[in-house]
Amino acid sequence: MFTNRMPRYEILSADAMSQLDAGWRRLVTEIGVEFMSERALELFRQAGQKVEENTVFLDPEFVLEQVAKAPREFDVQARNAERNIHIGGDSMAFGAVYGPPFVREGETRRDGTMEDYRNFARLSQSFSVLDSAGGVVCEPNDTPLDSRHLDMTYALMTLTDKVFMGNVVSGENARDVIAMSEILFGGREAIERTPTSISLVNCNSPLRWDDRMLDALFEYAAAGQPCVLTPFILMGAMSPVTIPAALVQQIAEALSGIALAQLIRPGCPVIFGSFLSNIDMQSGSPTFGTPESGIGLLCTGQIARHFGLPFRTGGGLTSSQVPDAQAGYEALMTLLPTFLAGTNWVMHSAGWLEGGLVAGFEKFVVDCQIVEMLQHEFTPLEIDEGSLGFDAHQEVGHGGHFLGSMHTMERFRTCFYRPFLNSSENYERWMRNGAQDTATRAAAIWRKRLEEYEQPALDEAVRAELEEYVVRRRRELGD
Repeated sequence: MFTNRMPRYEILSADAMSQLDAGWRRLVTEIGVEFMSERALELFRQAGQKVEENTVFLDPEFVLEQVAKAPREFDVQARNAERNIHIGGDSMAFGAVYGPPFVREGETRRDGTMEDYRNFARLSQSFSVLDSAGGVVCEPNDTPLDSRHLDMTYALMTLTDKVFMGNVVSGENARDVIAMSEILFGGREAIERTPTSISLVNCNSPLRWDDRMLDALFEYAAAGQPCVLTPFILMGAMSPVTIPAALVQQIAEALSGIALAQLIRPGCPVIFGSFLSNIDMQSGSPTFGTPESGIGLLCTGQIARHFGLPFRTGGGLTSSQVPDAQAGYEALMTLLPTFLAGTNWVMHSAGWLEGGLVAGFEKFVVDCQIVEMLQHEFTPLEIDEGSLGFDAHQEVGHGGHFLGSMHTMERFRTCFYRPFLNSSENYERWMRNGAQDTATRAAAIWRKRLEEYEQPALDEAVRAELEEYVVRRRRELGD
């Protein structure tokens, strides 16, 4: 987990914030938000909100009362206590890509498999910049749809000892994740005392929360497990094309979901979610790493802090099909404002390709390199007598050089950050070593990491109980 104590970059004036505030209030009051769940509608009715069919017309003051119940910061425990994370404040936690049905390995693009999924989990364990493998790192299409969530959760729990994400395909899947978490952490009381998973609940933008996502939210919130309430907005498709309109819609959607979570269980931890980019108005395709998405990201951080909520946004997003220069600069265009905004929970930090359709092994390594460099760059300077180097000036004097000074000799191994992926060889040496480009070097790194991977220890009785649960539930599900 990274602590970012650098000043936050904020671009919204007080007047702009006031206009956005008026905008979301008008949206929830006059247009309303759809909740495709009778349980959700009934909770809003009981709370005195106006409900017409599936649309809830929300009193903004009621929404703010509910939002105020959510904690500003909270902890999430990993099975290795050294890997526990803190969500909120100056803390930034990073998880791998989430959701791609396809995988890219070198020149090959194919359906994701369970072995791919396990390998991404192993890589997430091996890269210290990642606090989590995430959830659906890739879709294991060679396993039965009804029960693959069991295999994915088991892999996250056994191949890593980091924080994991819960499955949100259905309420039943969420119950399985909670049950397996109880096995891993020693019962319901243990996971309610300190949550053990983070789950992504997406809004079907514009202004609709679907039944499956809401069923999962009911389960996780009731168990005290944090959910990321995330509007899924591509400007021009799921929202108007202007950034202010998208921000207003994002606030309305996120706060309405958070209000529901507090009705389910007052005080349950939540994360203000944002997934905000735009489409190409010529092709209609989603685009990522755009200036508009960066502006929206910076605004989101300021907005979430305004409401006193931890927030999720950012990642190594790109529209590129391969891990090329476009993939690198688009990822940086998203990751840099992610750090500038001080994002608390960063999904898609490593491996995202082709607009999120593909989890790439080489891109995974490239992104980990970018995140590691940014973490170093955003670490505040330590300024003391030693770092000021006056003694080096005394030794070298005028017109000399510092290569052999005592100050340099004492620090040369650690004074500058050394990237694990970059090449700084001269041309002749680079040619002798095979003239490898970034993708080629990244491929060698992820394969070596898998060869060196060591599975974190787990109590065998716990492992056996998890295995028994997976086998039993798979049988009950008919797989």
